[in-house]
Amino acid sequence: MQQLITIFKIPELRKKIFITLVFLAVYRIGYYVPLPMVDQVKLAEKMANAQSGALGQVLGFVSLFSGGNLSQACIFSLGIMPYISASIIIQLLASGVMPSLERLRKEGESGRKKLNEITRYLTVPICMIQALMVANQIMRPESSEGFGTAARGYAEGFNLYWFSFSAIMTMTAGTIFLMWLGEQIDEYGIGNGISLIIMAGIVARIPDATGVMLFDSTTGKLKESLFTLGGASGDVTFEKLLVLAFLFIAVVVGVIAMTKAQRRIPTQSAKHVRGRRVYGGTRQFLPMR
Repeated sequence: MQQLITIFKIPELRKKIFITLVFLAVYRIGYYVPLPMVDQVKLAEKMANAQSGALGQVLGFVSLFSGGNLSQACIFSLGIMPYISASIIIQLLASGVMPSLERLRKEGESGRKKLNEITRYLTVPICMIQALMVANQIMRPESSEGFGTAARGYAEGFNLYWFSFSAIMTMTAGTIFLMWLGEQIDEYGIGNGISLIIMAGIVARIPDATGVMLFDSTTGKLKESLFTLGGASGDVTFEKLLVLAFLFIAVVVGVIAMTKAQRRIPTQSAKHVRGRRVYGGTRQFLPMR
């Protein structure tokens, strides 16, 4: 507790923490700004039905680990995943596939800046392709009667092609803004901006996930399965809850141990004599992370 108080007493560090929190708050506010011309009620019904299938579960994991929100079709639906994908592609190409990118990687700081610029340019077409897929999913009709007013998740009375164009541009701009937000956190805040954005998206889902796991949606009370052992249903039972708590603690402890771990390499300094005094000859350790 004393260390936390000391952190906020340092003006520069306090300013960095405040800037980081403001940027993360901006991200969370944009998380709830929906796309234009989207019927959120129809979209919620559609996503609720899709989440029961394998594709819906995959999309849920993608949204979770990208800081996005595919279920509400917001301006940050794609999250930061297109930028991460572009970064992985550039790193793979610079590892010997493309000689020009490999030369840039070996040029030091100037080459790294150029690679980052190429990564930003590559993020835009990846965003547009993924946004087109999301928009197509929203416009998919309820039946085989065609598009028009039968499209699910799409508000009636608007031109479908105009909606598709505006949705693609909005989601692309949202991801580019998140990329810029992460870079601002890197420069003016604390920690890695992209990682913090992903972390904020994961942490924000913890209360809802905990409520769904522990409480009954109809009565609002604790599930009866929590007080039973070896239940055959898919609900969380008492022993499953204990295993989840143990795994949560084990993961946190393991991550902290790996982050703070050091390999202490022993070093022996040579002895040397100056006048009548002997210096050195002590055994020390060189800490390697």
